[in-house]
Amino acid sequence: MLIRSRYCNRAYLLGSSALIALIGLDTTAGAQVKLPEVTVTAPVKKPKPQVARRAPPTAPAAAAPAPTPAEQVAARNNAFDASRANLYTTIGTTSDTKSHDTIEALPGGTNQPVERVLLQAPGVSQDSAASGLLHVRNDHANVQFRINGVMLPDGVTGFGSVLDTNLIGTIALVTGALPAEYGLRTVGLVDITTRADAFNNSGSIGFYGGSRGTISSTLTYGGTIAGTCPTQGSTVTKAPAAMWTTDCTAPVQYFFTGTYLQNREGIENPTPSLNAIHDFSQQPKGFGYMSTFVDPATRLSLITGTAYNTFQIPNNPGQPLDAAVTTPVFGVSTFDSSLLNENQREFTQYGVLALQRSTPGFDGQISYFTRYNNLHFIPDTVGDLLINGIASDVSRQSYTNGIQADASYMINPAHTLRTGFTVSAEKAWVANASITQPCMACDGTDGGNPEQIVDDVNKLGWLAGVYVQDEWKITNQLTMNAGLRFDQMWQFVDANQLSPRLSFTYKPFQDTTFHAGYARYFTPPVLVEAAPVNVAAFQNTTGATPGTFGSPVLPERSHYFDAGVDQKFYLACARHGAPDCAVLDVGLDAYYKIARDLLDNGQFGQALVLSAFNYEKAINEGIEFSVKYKSGGFQAYGNVAVAQQKATNVVSNQYLFDNTTPLPDLGGLTEFQYIASHWIYTDHAQLVTGSAGAIYQFCGRPASFNEMWMWNSWNGWCGTRLSADMIYGSGLRAGDANIDTVAPYAQFNVGIARDFLLPNDDKPLTVRFDVVNLLDTVYQIRSGSGIGVFAAQYGPRRGYFVGISKKI
Repeated sequence: MLIRSRYCNRAYLLGSSALIALIGLDTTAGAQVKLPEVTVTAPVKKPKPQVARRAPPTAPAAAAPAPTPAEQVAARNNAFDASRANLYTTIGTTSDTKSHDTIEALPGGTNQPVERVLLQAPGVSQDSAASGLLHVRNDHANVQFRINGVMLPDGVTGFGSVLDTNLIGTIALVTGALPAEYGLRTVGLVDITTRADAFNNSGSIGFYGGSRGTISSTLTYGGTIAGTCPTQGSTVTKAPAAMWTTDCTAPVQYFFTGTYLQNREGIENPTPSLNAIHDFSQQPKGFGYMSTFVDPATRLSLITGTAYNTFQIPNNPGQPLDAAVTTPVFGVSTFDSSLLNENQREFTQYGVLALQRSTPGFDGQISYFTRYNNLHFIPDTVGDLLINGIASDVSRQSYTNGIQADASYMINPAHTLRTGFTVSAEKAWVANASITQPCMACDGTDGGNPEQIVDDVNKLGWLAGVYVQDEWKITNQLTMNAGLRFDQMWQFVDANQLSPRLSFTYKPFQDTTFHAGYARYFTPPVLVEAAPVNVAAFQNTTGATPGTFGSPVLPERSHYFDAGVDQKFYLACARHGAPDCAVLDVGLDAYYKIARDLLDNGQFGQALVLSAFNYEKAINEGIEFSVKYKSGGFQAYGNVAVAQQKATNVVSNQYLFDNTTPLPDLGGLTEFQYIASHWIYTDHAQLVTGSAGAIYQFCGRPASFNEMWMWNSWNGWCGTRLSADMIYGSGLRAGDANIDTVAPYAQFNVGIARDFLLPNDDKPLTVRFDVVNLLDTVYQIRSGSGIGVFAAQYGPRRGYFVGISKKI
């Protein structure tokens, strides 16, 4: 049947080509040679005489204005963006997408970090900055970020956000059984596309600030250099009529954004007080994007970004001295913990150079990517030694370079073949210079003079992966996506895995979509977090680890099952899918994961850096419900997830867990023994997670200057946006071996913004006012107990923020 269809398609193509050729020949012949006329007559009845009527004069039709060179370049780039979707499919998965306009309309707008935007997606729970800010489906980290289809490589995890929210055109969180083209970090795919509306030789400047000394300024600008090469044609397959010549100048699109932020709450407050002690932060970041055409079918793009974040580590008053330390040390016998002076600096740079080619039936992209990270924790030497028994100066550096290539080829209308590979090399340095006090009993009576222990590690690690997959449209309603992926790691441990992927998507009706899939996943540990520690060097000191041995960190291997349904309802409209329809979108998704060597990490000391370890076995299961509604200027959404993750038996970096102190609440077992013999909740497991938001925009346009003061009429509200969002958590785990939870909480935020035009200016001015934690709910994110949790962290107290921005 497929063979006959293929021959039929070829016949149709040949017939169409012949018809077009004949039309072209006819037009050409008519323009060049005048053929002799041949008249054929036949007997006809003589018509009755009629009075001629003069037709009314008609005005000549106005010709459509020719597109400007900038518009032609934009159309061409938009066509390439659409073709890139042929490369990176998310068929068979669950996706939640937010546009730049939606983000801008929510409380905080683009002034909030990317991680806070993701908290409004299904199944995403809040955590502290020290623990990664968020968790997707109760997993710890292992979220993959992509910009325009290119995966950002692993780096050093810190407090600060690396990506600038202003660069986002759309952001989608993709979860479930991912296709074979997505590997390594597979808990969730954060798929970011850069803004397509930013290349009209304009930009914006904005200021935002308020509570806790928050001051933020943002500058964005984008434009188009039209060039002299022809760019007509709004589709990639339609090349310009005139051939490009070597002496023409290719068009260029560019977009840059820079943001500076400072506040007095860079990291969560460890106390419930309104303001934290010693918590000043500065966080400048920048982003740049440029693209040009090599020829009509090839586009070259450059993405660059940088962030330099500095943090004071907030203090918790009233902390006791470490009982193992013999005083005085450095001539000091006591220390006020509210006066600690710990700091952390984080520096990140990244870049992507991508070459995309698109021809009829084929799309391909090859990219070079690079990333540099430097994290440096600077202790308070005296204070940390007295309070924690150790003062560690920790530096982590990572430099990654790699190549990613992806290709898509439409074999026929039923089959699309995708294949690709990625290879990267990462050089990591982990330096740890710790001040400890030597001792034997370590009971505060036999300590010697403080000494420094240096434990440095460096490693060159490699990651490689290759995949092939086929998207098969079995019928118009049923699609199967089957693939195979192979991944190899050469790090502190060498390992590999062959991973099958399979998913089905079924659309019995136009607005109903079912999906189900299976994926085998292979997840290497983050290189710097897996660095080994010289445990023996710290024995018989106040900095001794809880355990005495540690096996190397292993890659995680898992089986992932996912199924769901999405249903759209078009309401209050005369015709299905008409622009005036109200749309209700309801989704339900369930997943089940079986993992071996589950990767987890935590903060196991006073230095705010993460250390990785593995649980031998784990399960992760949950169900998510989401709903979206949009009608005119009103839109709303809500998400609820119920899930749990359990694991047992620590099989790497065992020295992080205490195996000497029996605990009554664990039945007299040590924490290590309890985990080895029981299934426990992981520290980031949260039973119920929820989020919701609503936006209402009046008129759908900015207010004119005269309308600004007309509050008694409908037009007086034009340009006004009202918004609210919230997050809910039943509480992360706490207590010995995570047997307890912190209290549940809900945080509500509201905002109002207005766009209006100044006299003789068609670029709007926007003012906004936001309230974070409207009810001033005091709640804990972390209690300071639980596996890998070093200190308590509280959610933000109520804050008031004002912003003003102007299009330029």
